[in-house]
Amino acid sequence: MNVATSFPHITEAHSAGIPSAEQILESLPRSVLVVGSEGVVTYANRASMVSLAAVVGSEMRDLFPGCVLSLATMTGAPSCLLISRDGEKFDAGIAVLGAGQFLIDLRPSLDARTADMQGDLDELTGLTKRNGLLKHLSSALCSGPASSIAVHCLDLDRFKMINDTLGHAVGDLLLKKVADRLTAACHKDDIVARLGGDEFVVLQRNVEEGTAETLASRIVDLIGRTYVIHGHTINIGASVGVAIGANALQDCDLLRNGDLALYEAKKAGRGRYRMFESGMDALLFARREMEIDLRRALALKQFKLNYQPFINVTTNRVDGFEALLRWEHPVKGNIPPLSFISLAEENGLIVKIGEWVMRTACIEAMSWPGEMIVAVNVSPLQFKADTLLDTVATALKRSGLPAHRLEIEITEGALLDDTDNVIQTLNSLRALGVKISMDDFGTGYSSLSYLQKFPFNKIKIDRSFVAGDDADSEAILRSIASLGTSLGMAITAEGVETAEQLARIRGERCTHVQGYFTGRPMGTDQIPVFLARNDLDERI
Repeated sequence: MNVATSFPHITEAHSAGIPSAEQILESLPRSVLVVGSEGVVTYANRASMVSLAAVVGSEMRDLFPGCVLSLATMTGAPSCLLISRDGEKFDAGIAVLGAGQFLIDLRPSLDARTADMQGDLDELTGLTKRNGLLKHLSSALCSGPASSIAVHCLDLDRFKMINDTLGHAVGDLLLKKVADRLTAACHKDDIVARLGGDEFVVLQRNVEEGTAETLASRIVDLIGRTYVIHGHTINIGASVGVAIGANALQDCDLLRNGDLALYEAKKAGRGRYRMFESGMDALLFARREMEIDLRRALALKQFKLNYQPFINVTTNRVDGFEALLRWEHPVKGNIPPLSFISLAEENGLIVKIGEWVMRTACIEAMSWPGEMIVAVNVSPLQFKADTLLDTVATALKRSGLPAHRLEIEITEGALLDDTDNVIQTLNSLRALGVKISMDDFGTGYSSLSYLQKFPFNKIKIDRSFVAGDDADSEAILRSIASLGTSLGMAITAEGVETAEQLARIRGERCTHVQGYFTGRPMGTDQIPVFLARNDLDERI
């Protein structure tokens, strides 16, 4: 069909620079059909082709079963309900064009629009879901200045622990209460969305100077207040990343900026908010670059192990060495563990890296004299992977290292998330003959309770208590050493850097010391030279 023959007055106007009838119809977001007197479609705009493929030339009764539209039935019927062969419902507006033709404007029926809106709502909380949020965000960016909107991306801190300890039923109720508090914190024109799990986003409208920060601060405060659910007192927190629309070209950029700010909030210690800053892009790029380099490092064998001795203060002899991971980057040089371990834990690479450390440490320890022990740190993620027991057993078998010469060091973090499963794994390792020690003892709030749940072979007192020369640090050092001795555990004081610290530790019943004063980290080839040195006896 030539649209010009049906809209001659509009076509004439087009010659004066006004858009043509076809341009107007093609730009409409909904379906528009032109139907002849016998019910055959002679024109369909582009939107129609999305849902009604190959409609031109089709009969209306084929497109909408049960519908018979003809010159007689459509005259005097300005609207009707049409149901397509796919079950879609339309409120159809009908206009007479003349020459036996009719224009049919197909709008999704009110029922269909309601169902679509309901499909955009989260079943648990009643909040908007991701698709609904994107629609609102796109509309907000198109309808007003970008500087007047902001997104607040937030995660709940410690929510997983609530789910694991109190169950998903309590976790679901907690999410509902969080949703209620978020809604209460926001203006009625703002959109509160749940993207899944414990991830939420707030689309804030009518943002003025300082109002985005005010809302973010209020969210952190409200979400961090105590909850009472089924008699349980629950404390969680929220980390929030805020991005203003003026810093984004489109909705995906705005959400990405919010996520970047959220990452910085988490890195800063959680339970706080961060505003997006342009420099965060560079941080993200550097982080992605390091992640790629990390994957290459494992494949290209850029990791190596250094070893730091721990000294028995009774015999003044080296009882063993702790394996310390090092990364020799071909361009950036030596990268310290603090710069990449947390990233390796975030992306899961720590499991593969940990397996390599375990294998290598056991092999290299076989060259040491006597019954010297090798201590290997294990990440909490290695317990979650459920492969740690096999990794240790395989490393011992392939290297030939006796199990009693391997000491596995864990931190409180390994026990915190899944205590029962971790303790079961530790018992299995103990059954192999492996020694188990708790590292950084005294820095966590549950350290003492874990001593009741599992009989560690050794506890390592955190270096902060060794370095401190105040009365409180000395009291804590003395108490931990006394407790460990009474439980039959060896006690290692970490971070010994001076003769004065060593003398103080000798008087506090510690069994071992470790630090720069008694021995710096060294390559495996340096160990024989270190053990042969005479000045070690003189210093300790």
